[in-house]
Amino acid sequence: MPRKSEKTAIFRLFAYLLLPFMYFLARYRLHGERNIPQSGAFVLAPNHYSNIDPIVIGVGLWKLDRMPRYMAKASLFRIPVVGYLLRKAEQIPVERAGRDREGDPLEQAKRIAAAGHAVVVYPEGSLTRDPGSWPMRGKYGAVRTALGAGIPLIPAASWGAQLILPRYSNRLSLFPRKTVDIVFGEPVDLSEFGGKTDTQTLARATEKLMAAITVLLEGLRNEQAPAERWNPAEHGQTEIGKFAPPPAT
Repeated sequence: MPRKSEKTAIFRLFAYLLLPFMYFLARYRLHGERNIPQSGAFVLAPNHYSNIDPIVIGVGLWKLDRMPRYMAKASLFRIPVVGYLLRKAEQIPVERAGRDREGDPLEQAKRIAAAGHAVVVYPEGSLTRDPGSWPMRGKYGAVRTALGAGIPLIPAASWGAQLILPRYSNRLSLFPRKTVDIVFGEPVDLSEFGGKTDTQTLARATEKLMAAITVLLEGLRNEQAPAERWNPAEHGQTEIGKFAPPPAT
């Protein structure tokens, strides 16, 4: 029996509103498509280097007939109409300032996973602070969600979105048409962690995930990442909001 398409009316509406413009901006080349399950829940953990990343990843998953659920800023859910549409599409509100109107976002992600859907969690938590746009230190959300729900954790990387919308910029580059590559990696083997979710285990598993994402990005960029992963705390940087790097000397 053929699998029922996840392209429900609400997702088709989003596609109608966004896809023509996204295809105008760029062409999208997918790699590793076989690593995305045709059905069932999984956590997708991509790199994050442009504010347009979530839409780019959404385009990739749309092409594979899987509809993403994201962890999004809770403030978006308080915008009339926008908030309604996000809730109808089962997106997950996250309060950045410790407010808890919506409940634990990770618990919501687990419920969505239990329904057999794809959950997209950016393990960096915000745009990378690394000067070369390589993946920085990861947070535990993606690993905790996958371990807690017992579902595959799939690393992903994209490159090219920075040509459309540079990091921290609000100005889109319309011409010429860009090329964006998206690669989906093999699921991260979490069996060695035995489903544990203590801090030490989460740290080790998250570093394993970040290493997998970095390898994928090295392949797309045909470059080698720095030997040491960027840690914003060691450079006096916050991980929320825009960050202007110091001028070159």
